Amino acid sequence: MTFTAQGLAPISNPLNSVLVEKKMINVDKRFIQLVSLAEGLPRTEVIESGKNYWKGVCRSAVFRFPDDLEILKLDIRSYVDRSKGIIQVRSAARIGQSDLGVNLRRVEYLFNQLEKL
Repeated sequence: MTFTAQGLAPISNPLNSVLVEKKMINVDKRFIQLVSLAEGLPRTEVIESGKNYWKGVCRSAVFRFPDDLEILKLDIRSYVDRSKGIIQVRSAARIGQSDLGVNLRRVEYLFNQLEKL
């Protein structure tokens, strides 16, 4: 696991990785939906799957370069509204200094598909 109580590990190179954090209502449901979308990505292997954390490896189509994809649910639940939380998605290339925007597009795709559900 590459996260702490504060969230996923920060990105070290913005040219080959991205970390997006969104506040959500119905965070438990949205986390499950986001994990399902991630598992449906082509050439994705699930490494770890838990109640609040999911990790997979996505490989590029031609050269099969590995990118780490992580999804973390952080609870910010209050006594009044138990459905609120934060979801973080981190996608990072393991190899190379630039990913030509692949990881950003992957994360944007996941959140765009989530909005359609």
